[in-house]
Amino acid sequence: MARKYPVSSDMSGRVCLVTGANTGIGKVTALELARAGAHVVMACRSKDKAQAAMDEIREDVPNAELTFLALDLGSLASVRSSAARFVGLDLPLHVLINNAGLAGVRGETEDGFEITFGVNHLGHFLFTELLLHKLEASERPRVVIVASRAHARCKGIDFDALTKPTSTTTGFPEYEVSKLANVLHGNELARRLTARGSKICVYSLHPGVVASDIWRRVPWPFRSVMKWFMITNEEGALTTLHCASAAHVEGETGKYYDERKVVPCSKIASDETLAAELWTRSVNWVGLDEAEAAA
Repeated sequence: MARKYPVSSDMSGRVCLVTGANTGIGKVTALELARAGAHVVMACRSKDKAQAAMDEIREDVPNAELTFLALDLGSLASVRSSAARFVGLDLPLHVLINNAGLAGVRGETEDGFEITFGVNHLGHFLFTELLLHKLEASERPRVVIVASRAHARCKGIDFDALTKPTSTTTGFPEYEVSKLANVLHGNELARRLTARGSKICVYSLHPGVVASDIWRRVPWPFRSVMKWFMITNEEGALTTLHCASAAHVEGETGKYYDERKVVPCSKIASDETLAAELWTRSVNWVGLDEAEAAA
């Protein structure tokens, strides 16, 4: 893997946790953060796939400091176990990158939520809440949420549909809802943290339309045709890396980024009432109590 997209800042001594770090833009993100000196915790479902990605990263960065963390975002029990295992590692946490995601998938999670929403938003919501205290204890902590411009195509959230299997044939409307939830989550998390005087900065972003494994369940030949019009994983990781490392974005919490610049999110993603409702429902759905719901 050639070094085409370096991180702008020295990340030595910083611990970055990246979900879905074994493939696509997540793997590029892990590679470049490790190259910049960060200790990268790769939170993935498959240990074998994560190990293969770690081996590949070490071919390029022999001294890369990498740690595998088992995480299945489609299982709230797994999310809780994963967060507890991370705490047990006794590492600081400076940057949490909620990168993993699904698209074009149909079904439900083991907890009974629409699968794309459950993985893309709900699992990450719980994981973030359970790790906020680790972020709070670190210097210059950040939460980076990989969303999508697709959030702007969503006109609202049918909350009843989120507790049922995927209803559409393509699964793409559900993907749009999940990405809207990502941006709403980022906005509401930033508001709540700012209100309590927290130093944690929160960013959500559009990575670009990336030819990554997120589309792996889209049927052939549609998947092949779609990828003709997409950017590379290396290009897609640029904005994530920017939000995770750039010094000048410090303090710009609650912003939405595209092509490494702050841009407006959609009007509905800026709806504070909708964001608060999603937050309250998410807290209830994942079974957080007041002590755990730190924000």
